[in-house]
Amino acid sequence: MIDEKVRVRIAPSPSGNLHIGTARTALFNFLFAKKNHGKFILRIEDTDAERTSQEYVDNIFDSLKALGLNWDEGPDVGGNYGPYTQSQRFDIYPKYVQELLDKGFAYECFCTPEELEAEKELATKNKQAYVYSKKCENLTEEDKEKLRKEGRKPAIRFNIAKAQKAFHNSSILEFDDLVKGKLHVDTNLIGDFVIMKSNGSPTYNFAVVIDDALMEISHVIRGEDHISNTYKQILIFEALGFKVPKFGHLGMILAPDRSKLSKRHGATAVSDFVKEGYLTEALINFVALLGWAPSDGEEIKPVDKIAEDFRIGEISSSNSIFEYDKLKWMNGQYINKMDLAKLTDLALPFLNMYDLNKYTRKQLEKIIEITREPITLLKDLVYDTQYFFEKPDYTEVKELLNSDLSKDVLDKFTEEVKTYDFNNSEELHNKLADFRAYFKEQKGYKPKETMWAIRAAVTGRTRGADMVAILELLGKDETIARIEASRKI
Repeated sequence: MIDEKVRVRIAPSPSGNLHIGTARTALFNFLFAKKNHGKFILRIEDTDAERTSQEYVDNIFDSLKALGLNWDEGPDVGGNYGPYTQSQRFDIYPKYVQELLDKGFAYECFCTPEELEAEKELATKNKQAYVYSKKCENLTEEDKEKLRKEGRKPAIRFNIAKAQKAFHNSSILEFDDLVKGKLHVDTNLIGDFVIMKSNGSPTYNFAVVIDDALMEISHVIRGEDHISNTYKQILIFEALGFKVPKFGHLGMILAPDRSKLSKRHGATAVSDFVKEGYLTEALINFVALLGWAPSDGEEIKPVDKIAEDFRIGEISSSNSIFEYDKLKWMNGQYINKMDLAKLTDLALPFLNMYDLNKYTRKQLEKIIEITREPITLLKDLVYDTQYFFEKPDYTEVKELLNSDLSKDVLDKFTEEVKTYDFNNSEELHNKLADFRAYFKEQKGYKPKETMWAIRAAVTGRTRGADMVAILELLGKDETIARIEASRKI
């Protein structure tokens, strides 16, 4: 347990649907908060107006809720530290920019994009890493006034060297990462960065510090691609006299070929996984295992149990491989164990191309029950249940049905099935057992060969759900009609 008030946040940018990597970051923040009786906050960082849309905001909300990652504070539920949407906080930032200017930790920069590009090109030509030249650091008021008269509007840059000198003994900035241990950087390699653009909008590295500080965020858990930002943010926290939160950086999620996970590998957004038929319970369970392992070795467990066992210090600092095959296996385990009524509710939307009114709710549940065991995705049910809703396609079993064995079996079954009681499953089971036994004894046919012929005639396939259940659901008239149709191909 952490001996302090724990407040963590997830702050996605609504420039796309919620990515599975962001979902993992949200999950680890959520687990950390629950483990330490803290608060989990959702903040929307929507300052990129060109890429932001309400559709993506809604997708973030819906995806997190579907995963069970409900937040304690956020844009929709409120809280004492709002607004929780960054675009509604713009009036907050100028005050802190001015404070940094007054303290000498920031300065106005009048450089044009063309001038900055020239600096970068020179650095590239000299095979050097680009660091801003600081040419605007010591401009006089007269210099600034002249530049303003030229129509230039200044951006505000943070003065790395002055901040580092004020709070640290050398140019080396170090911090203890909750996941990766001690990390450090030579701040001479960072360069003075912009905290306020010339149009008056704050940059990410500045706004996020102000938001985290004012929302009293105690721990920042995020992807390792933010490590370079963390050094900048620590210095801003210090320059403004804010308490610096503890940082933890998670390894990246890579595709099976160890490249960056992308749509060419499969689904990447939470909503895409749901559309393919992954259960959110399985998805969140799988994501929890990307870089972390339960102490008891039991991989399949609900979020509340994972939270009880979660230990941030035991998260792997390495990258994690997103194994789609393992996720499918886990999803199959959840499908097989899920409450039948709930599973049916989730499955029926995938079957909406069929006439579901052909069956009662109880019968639909039976269809799901007898077809769910081998599937790993709900969308697999479209194929696996097709013969319950449509006439069989005999293309794949034509050769089997035209064999002497099948003709022999179906000749006799056509007559016998008319006497079966389709409302008595026990009798159906016994009748089929007697039928198989007869052909084994009289003809030497293997029981499975006998059933292959019947199954092929009734479903157009050689494997599938329990035949007794299939016959019950189809009914006597439909069964007889299909057998007769199969004998005419």
